[in-house]
Amino acid sequence: MILDDSKLTIRTAASEDLANLLHLARTAFLQAFSAGNKPENVQAYLNEAFTLEQFEKEMLETASKFFVAEKSGKLIGYTKVNQVPVQTDVHDSESLEIARLYVLEDHLGSGVGKNLLDTAIDFAKQNHKKYLWLGVWEMNARAIRFYEKNGLRIFGSHPFPFGDEVQTDYLMRIDF
Repeated sequence: MILDDSKLTIRTAASEDLANLLHLARTAFLQAFSAGNKPENVQAYLNEAFTLEQFEKEMLETASKFFVAEKSGKLIGYTKVNQVPVQTDVHDSESLEIARLYVLEDHLGSGVGKNLLDTAIDFAKQNHKKYLWLGVWEMNARAIRFYEKNGLRIFGSHPFPFGDEVQTDYLMRIDF
């Protein structure tokens, strides 16, 4: 019997995924934010938010959860969700925040992001949340279109410190 190992799997990240998850996260972040940003700001943010120590801490946080997208034995995308008290902005116990949702460039448009978003929405509903929200860089038109296509709407904005700049993220949400 031949098994098809190219099927997409979405699962909760485990501690043994840490090194591969960090590599995926750094790669996807560079792919998403290198264009249109100063290299020193990108590097500064990577050095702050995408370190082994930071990811270990985030994985141990009980109010956060990582889901990974895996295909042919390789991690190709992930999302991190936050509940209160670790949410970055809204701090509403009736909500779930998507803190990060990244897919490797080679897999954009293939449904991986939609599967990760659906996983986060399902997780929110299973945990009796009334809505899901996230922040997205105002200059990331592709991501904004993706979220709008999937039912999220802009409801505000917030400043996002990025190296020596302060950028603006739109806050988007979907109600259940």
